[in-house]
Amino acid sequence: MCSKIKAVIFDLDNTLVDFVDAKIKACEAVVEGLGCGDANELLQYFLRWKHGFESHENIADYLKDKRIYSEELYRECCKIYDRVKLESITLYPSIKEVLENLKQKGVKLAVVTDAENGHAISRLKKVSLEKYFDVVISADMTGKRKPEPDSLLLALKKLGVKAEEAVIVGDSLRRDIEAGRRLRMLTIYAAYGDRNFFESREGEADFVAKRPEEILEILL
Repeated sequence: MCSKIKAVIFDLDNTLVDFVDAKIKACEAVVEGLGCGDANELLQYFLRWKHGFESHENIADYLKDKRIYSEELYRECCKIYDRVKLESITLYPSIKEVLENLKQKGVKLAVVTDAENGHAISRLKKVSLEKYFDVVISADMTGKRKPEPDSLLLALKKLGVKAEEAVIVGDSLRRDIEAGRRLRMLTIYAAYGDRNFFESREGEADFVAKRPEEILEILL
């Protein structure tokens, strides 16, 4: 490993875990519970960014547009959505091997995510990853989302390393990689997880990982 690299900061969703597939399954479960509608149609409500990718308000809008909204039905759909989404979270292949190898090399590890802290911790615990990370930083801890660098700066401070001593790994060129480039960090684009449906693919990372194990090939 390059001697100056002391820490690796990972995005969470679609970098460590397959979040989009879990979200699709959650939408399918909601529609199945309703007995009507279409899962892909519900997914499109989340992709509008009207309320945010994770907001339950998207479910409310869907129910209202279907003219079946009630507070009780809305609450039940939200429960189904949250339960199935978390249950369906899965690791990308070789991620644990990547993390274990980095830890063995004495590299500090962090997660920086735009998910809320409670959701981030729950997802890490679901796939038994929490033990690998020295720091978990979420957008609600800084009030800023990537590509604003605030969350990365907080992670670097807590890790006790300089930006030039750290690497960021993420699936979004616009958010993760741009945030790292603003701080002059080394950047690795996790192309294997990029399912950012309507996001520009403009931007360039220092390295591209088409498979998770390539992260190790780049760093070791």
